[in-house]
Amino acid sequence: MTRAGSSRRRRPACRRLTGPGGLLAVLLSAVVAAGVVGLASLPAAADPYPIAVLRTLDKVTARVATLEVPVGEAVVFGSLDVLVRTCHRRPPEEPPESAAFLEVEEHLPGEPPALVFRGWMFASSPAVSAMDHPVYDIWVLDCTSTPASAADN
Repeated sequence: MTRAGSSRRRRPACRRLTGPGGLLAVLLSAVVAAGVVGLASLPAAADPYPIAVLRTLDKVTARVATLEVPVGEAVVFGSLDVLVRTCHRRPPEEPPESAAFLEVEEHLPGEPPALVFRGWMFASSPAVSAMDHPVYDIWVLDCTSTPASAADN
């Protein structure tokens, strides 16, 4: 604060934030440093798999089911069409993670199809990109190369 009659002037707020030692310079430096460290620690690319293993929940009947959906094919679950565009899983030497890109449409009688969800879902953190639907929940469990029925034989 300055007192009446004092010859001392305050620096404008914008100079304090953008000056050489300002807060903005410090924040930008931190962001750049974090980006460089993040790039150095990127995991190996995830491997594509032909089948996505999804868990489904019908909230009305409380029924839980597991769906094995081939990439590029649509599967019907209730009034929803679930299409898996791609499914990737990290290699064994990396921390476990499976992710699938899904497109989910709802087909109600007398109405055109409505896109309910389109995006990535991650097995390790389903809440990050959850499908918001009043009746159904869908989440990714894994990506696999063989159906469970074939693996049992």
